[in-house]
Amino acid sequence: MLIEQYRISERRSCRIARVSRSSHRYVHRRDPRTWLRARLRELAEQYPRHGYWRLYRKLRRAGVVVNHKCVHRLYREEGLRVEKRARKRVARTRLALPRATRPNQSWSTDFVSDATADARRIRMSNVVDDFTREAASEVDRSITAPHMIELLEQFAAERGGYPESITCDNGPEFISDAFDQWADAHGIKINFIQPGKPVQNCYVESFNGRMRDECLNQNWFTDLEDARRIIMAWTEEYNEEREHGPLGMTPREFARSAMESAEIANRAIPALPTAPAATNE
Repeated sequence: MLIEQYRISERRSCRIARVSRSSHRYVHRRDPRTWLRARLRELAEQYPRHGYWRLYRKLRRAGVVVNHKCVHRLYREEGLRVEKRARKRVARTRLALPRATRPNQSWSTDFVSDATADARRIRMSNVVDDFTREAASEVDRSITAPHMIELLEQFAAERGGYPESITCDNGPEFISDAFDQWADAHGIKINFIQPGKPVQNCYVESFNGRMRDECLNQNWFTDLEDARRIIMAWTEEYNEEREHGPLGMTPREFARSAMESAEIANRAIPALPTAPAATNE
């Protein structure tokens, strides 16, 4: 201002303002990271409900070596912040639930509802492995106990076995004779949660919340086939590409790692020596 309005030299202006000339002449040299900003905008458009930490994980999985603090700074400068939706806080007594320690030890299942453009209801039946967090979904206008059994059979075929127990609510699909007979035939224990206590079925409830926030609320389904295509694609992305925070990897990667660890442990156990055959001498 002194130089432009009063025509004073730079040396004298800096002396009056008590600013060193080196600071006045400083030119910002930090890399603008144009390519990284563009990539963040693309990911934020593709995953509108993902915060900077999930976008950072996707960048790292794609081979981009970048510090999470840099991603956070660019994320804020680009105005990509996701607004948190207010949740109703209800005080409930927390129960110490047993945690699964291996795949196919415990599954959780529940339902989610939505509607298509013609205001007709659709239902999503979800099942989650409590240990690996792998999930499967079925979409239809109405899901009965036989449909639920078909989903569980398909999930068991993909995972190579049936679970030891299934956690569910007291819905009509789960208290039906067909579901009870199917579970009994495969030696599966059914753990019913207490009415009004969804926290006792926390794994599938967490998955339902993610599906509602990132898929159902972000899409407008024209018909049943459109809903199936979008929801199945989102579930597949959840299993194959989405890095789960507590696991440090995707659910499918964690499942493969758990299976490999189990195979190595089984090979490490030496076989017991057999006693020599008795002879009649």
